[in-house]
Amino acid sequence: MTIELIDTHAHLDEEAFRNDAGQVVQHALDAGVSAIVTIGTTAESSKLAVELARQHESVYAAVGIQPNYVAEARPGDWEAIEQLSHNSKVVAIGETGLDRYWDHAPFDLQEEYFDRHIELARQRDLPFVVHCREAEEDVVRQLTAAAAASNELKGVMHSFTGNMKTAQSCIELGLYVSFAGMLTYKKNDDLRNVAAQVPADRLLVETDSPYLAPVPNRGKRNEPANVQHTAACLAEARGKSLEEIAKQTTANARALFRL
Repeated sequence: MTIELIDTHAHLDEEAFRNDAGQVVQHALDAGVSAIVTIGTTAESSKLAVELARQHESVYAAVGIQPNYVAEARPGDWEAIEQLSHNSKVVAIGETGLDRYWDHAPFDLQEEYFDRHIELARQRDLPFVVHCREAEEDVVRQLTAAAAASNELKGVMHSFTGNMKTAQSCIELGLYVSFAGMLTYKKNDDLRNVAAQVPADRLLVETDSPYLAPVPNRGKRNEPANVQHTAACLAEARGKSLEEIAKQTTANARALFRL
């Protein structure tokens, strides 16, 4: 049986793909990955993401300024994101969110930009993509405030590594939960336990490539074709077949991103 998967989070504009992005996209198609959402992290990165989406039918873009880069944003960068958000191949806003692990940007500035992304996503009727690192309570607090102002939210917790309490809070607010290669790492039994409990209609899979390559490719350059390994691990954690998980996560991705 042929399976179809969607990589909901990759960074095809990264230097690691500069010389062979086209081959990487084709490799993904050959592996059953019918669509890739490539994610912007700065204004320039977002422009490259949109250009890659223009070049490749199976590639779509998200545009935004990742929290670790908000302090480096120059005048006009946010306006560039707003303009890019109108492109027909842009299917999400982000990545945005909060990060207490890296000390690259003042936290209040991260919060300001998080709100900006959520509001832009609301205006454009697009989902937003949330980066969260060692800031789970902060993210839930800000998402809860945003939901109070605009009812149910539409977005995804990308590369989720949090606990079930955080996952449940985000799900109740309207978000999806996406799992990347870390799900396959031997020590991450707790994360697999969370993945087993997320409602089926809120599950997504991703690579976050070129980072976080799953087992058996850990330590190598990651690429969208490898999402099959994370999907297989998710299937095992949930006691389902790979075909069932592929069908469910692909349907979820199509619903969220309108692919």
